[in-house]
Amino acid sequence: MNTLIIGNQSWQESRAAAIGAWRTGRPEPAAHFNFDSLEAAWELFNAKRWAILKTMAGQGPLSIREIARRAGRDVRGVHSDVQVLYHTGIIDRTTDGKMILPFEVIRLDFTLDTRKSA
Repeated sequence: MNTLIIGNQSWQESRAAAIGAWRTGRPEPAAHFNFDSLEAAWELFNAKRWAILKTMAGQGPLSIREIARRAGRDVRGVHSDVQVLYHTGIIDRTTDGKMILPFEVIRLDFTLDTRKSA
């Protein structure tokens, strides 16, 4: 799975997709990370964390110090943000302790259903 889709797919839609994959024996083509709202997503993916993901994109394993250097930020702040991204499963850690972005593509897919907004 080389794609991560970040969106606001409902629990029912996520469940139906998982059941479909189980019944057919074919895995879903992408990993999904869903939020209740766009605002909730931006609490996790704030501008600094998004910049970290952009810095890590396509670079292979990087130390936190190297991520901080490339992002132009202090190591302590980057360390905190990397830990949040790691513990939510967005980035991964190699056996030698470096951080890696395991996805080739990260896609944002948020739907505003105007029938539910009123």
